[in-house]
Amino acid sequence: MSIRIDRIVTRGGDAGQTSLGDGTRVDKSCARIEALGAVDEANATIGVLRLHVPAMSPDAACLARIQSLLFDIGGILCVPESGPEGVDNFRGGDAAVAFLEQATERLRDRQAPLRSFVLPAGTPGAAHAHLARTVARRAERQVVTLCRAEPVSASVLRCLNRLSDYLFVLARHLNNDGQDDVLWHPGGQES
Repeated sequence: MSIRIDRIVTRGGDAGQTSLGDGTRVDKSCARIEALGAVDEANATIGVLRLHVPAMSPDAACLARIQSLLFDIGGILCVPESGPEGVDNFRGGDAAVAFLEQATERLRDRQAPLRSFVLPAGTPGAAHAHLARTVARRAERQVVTLCRAEPVSASVLRCLNRLSDYLFVLARHLNNDGQDDVLWHPGGQES
């Protein structure tokens, strides 16, 4: 696929509106744009996370695929569904969900079961994975808000939900498969 962008500065958003993929003009504060922005932010945090993962590792390849997946989700969200409610316009959505589930299980299989809540800390990579996880959860919440107003592919929600699961397990993986996790202690007490 070839994409050509001739202009970056368009001045089209100076009055607080933007165009969707079908040309419809909407306020930048509408639920669809909020969801798009949250998915874009999740993608950017994963880009930062990739700085903390060896470039030739399976984890790096997985994160690169996830970034493309998030870009696909943004493309889906930027064009309102015109069909009846429940129409799923995310071709490959089931395969994307399966990919995220398999990637999660591949890492989780090496980890001891959790016996406490894990704090978002540890190695720099783990901390960034936790940050990306929280941003992915926010994107999921924004898409849920959009779903309350307009039809959205159910696969999009499933992907965002599985993404945050994957990022949690990746954070544990980057903390020596959970051995170096920073555990929660009630009331901030040391164990």
